[in-house]
Amino acid sequence: MTEPERTEPRLRLGTRNSPLAMAQAFETRARLCAAHGWAEEEVELVPVLASGDKVLDRPLSEIGGKALWTKELDQWLGEGRIDLSVHSAKDVETIRPDIFHFPAFLPRADRRDSLVGAASIAAIPHGATVGTSAPRRAAQLLNLRPDCKVVTFRGNVATRLRKLAEGEADVTFLAAAGLERLEQSEVGTPLSSAQWIPAAAQGVIAIECRADDAATTALLAAIDHAPTRAELEAERALLAALGGTCHSPVAVLCEGAGETLAMRAALFSPDGAERVEGTATFAPGDHAAVEALAADLLARAPESVTAHFRAAV
Repeated sequence: MTEPERTEPRLRLGTRNSPLAMAQAFETRARLCAAHGWAEEEVELVPVLASGDKVLDRPLSEIGGKALWTKELDQWLGEGRIDLSVHSAKDVETIRPDIFHFPAFLPRADRRDSLVGAASIAAIPHGATVGTSAPRRAAQLLNLRPDCKVVTFRGNVATRLRKLAEGEADVTFLAAAGLERLEQSEVGTPLSSAQWIPAAAQGVIAIECRADDAATTALLAAIDHAPTRAELEAERALLAALGGTCHSPVAVLCEGAGETLAMRAALFSPDGAERVEGTATFAPGDHAAVEALAADLLARAPESVTAHFRAAV
């Protein structure tokens, strides 16, 4: 009896091996297969253990920043051991190596933060301990609720929920999109973006490949979502113009408004005592308007804020 012919993978997709990263890889594979009429096994998932998943007792800003989420995948991609890598866009450094590029961003999911342990910012108990390692979340919380205490809280979603259950903090924040992708939306309350501004690129799956790999680039272009790309590139342009790093408390929301994009951004001092905010409306791709907003924010911000943005030096 003849054995069935084995389907060789067309693409090797690299991903971190956390549950959320794997969920993002599954979505990417499903969209690729649907776009090209492939069987699932034609896209091979290649899990990689990232440095950021190994060290969980210190903030990222103290141990190497966002590069800890990408360096192993970058190495494998550069060596040709994988053809593409999948990232949570908000975890990707603003400045990337020239040998890579992003042919596709998937349609943006819920961009909001979810609060876990309280129904709203106002409902957080007075003097509560709040677990987060994100400078944006810490500063924005302390700006609204200076009575709270912030403690470092890292790890994947399951780890942070366990720490919360064990009493290491009273409340914490998780990305609404991540909870949705893990089918755990019920554990948190999404915060209105009118009050609470999310992170740049939050809710977006970014797909990267080698810049000289024309074949993979063309295959990925079929699943690129143009409206998401316009928002994301504007948000990343703001971070670049600010000189923001993983130490920088910056929040930004960019949304389509008809033929234009509307951006709202806020910079904070790490202790939340100072906040400067601004808005801009511009055409997709008009990053000069984004750079002007960054310059305006830095010009109006006190030194306690600008000290955390390289562009202000």
